Amino acid sequence: MKLIGIISLIVLSLWLMYSVLSTVVIRTLSLKVIRNLGEAEGVLLTFDDGPHPEYTLELLKLLKEYNVRAVFFIVGELAEKYPGIIKQMHAEGHMLGIHHYQHKSNWSLLPHQTKEQITRTKGILEQIIGEEIVLYRPPWGHFNLTTLLSTKSLQTLMWSHIYKDWKVEDHYLEKLLKEPAEAGSILLLHDNGDTKGAEDTAPLEMMDYLRRYLIKMQEENLPFAEPQILLKRKES
Repeated sequence: MKLIGIISLIVLSLWLMYSVLSTVVIRTLSLKVIRNLGEAEGVLLTFDDGPHPEYTLELLKLLKEYNVRAVFFIVGELAEKYPGIIKQMHAEGHMLGIHHYQHKSNWSLLPHQTKEQITRTKGILEQIIGEEIVLYRPPWGHFNLTTLLSTKSLQTLMWSHIYKDWKVEDHYLEKLLKEPAEAGSILLLHDNGDTKGAEDTAPLEMMDYLRRYLIKMQEENLPFAEPQILLKRKES
């Protein structure tokens, strides 16, 4: 029994180094990770976990109404189901990024599985829009020891502001209106409530707050960053 306990402790320690510790180091040191646009004149909107056949289409209408472009981090298996939504995103000037083929944490993936989740989604998106995909964001912001190697040809875009909008009526989204993000900030929101830990109607509440936020930004003449600024950063 003592030997089993020692082996279990070793396995747990190795897993913590592979997953949690790697995430802490990468995010703390911002290793190949963008968390703020810095000199950019505007706020960048980003959305994770879609596309959703209902909510994403409503979101696209809202963004079009206020002439705002965003970055969408796409789940590959959903892109396969709804390629028309992906094409619409691209046609309306939004940028697409990789958010794994399935919404799985890097903490639960072996190195070859991490690479497969990324490359498979990249191939699907590029086939749909006919352009290279250069952006990546890991589900839940989780990295593992090999994630940077699997994404060496990509830009990893994280966030500076998060609002826990996957839950309904937790009032976190009030910060979106009460504490306006400064220029160069990267905001994280979600257009799909079907993922683990989320509530299925949460995107409806998100879009209600987002509309009010867009109105406020418009009234105060505050700009949004264009996603294409990320391509300039990659080239430099």
